[in-house]
Amino acid sequence: CYHCNLNMKEGDPAVYAERAGYDKLWHPGCFVCYTCGELLVDMIYFWKNGNLYCGRHYCDSERPRCAGCDELIFSNEYTLAEGQNWHLKHFCCFDCDCVLAGITYITVNDKPVCKSCYMKNHAAV
Repeated sequence: CYHCNLNMKEGDPAVYAERAGYDKLWHPGCFVCYTCGELLVDMIYFWKNGNLYCGRHYCDSERPRCAGCDELIFSNEYTLAEGQNWHLKHFCCFDCDCVLAGITYITVNDKPVCKSCYMKNHAAV
């Protein structure tokens, strides 16, 4: 078995993945996503760099995912802030929802806040 390295027993069911090559077989329970461990038997699978992936984790390896909406970002314009990727319109002030991409903001309790809201709602007077 390509996953667990145990011998395949004669007569036991085995999974063959054409994209992985003719030399690889898996026990049905070992045919899982490299990232999340989801069972891929009877599902669409992806093969990349010697590993199996479910659709979600294969796509994550190809495109960034927005922290705001959890959708893939296909646009070439997006922002990286607070260690995560965001659609430009989804990186917003936690207080007023104005878009923060490209402007100065302050983090309050791990939440981004625009300067105006910071001064109005959080700054010590």
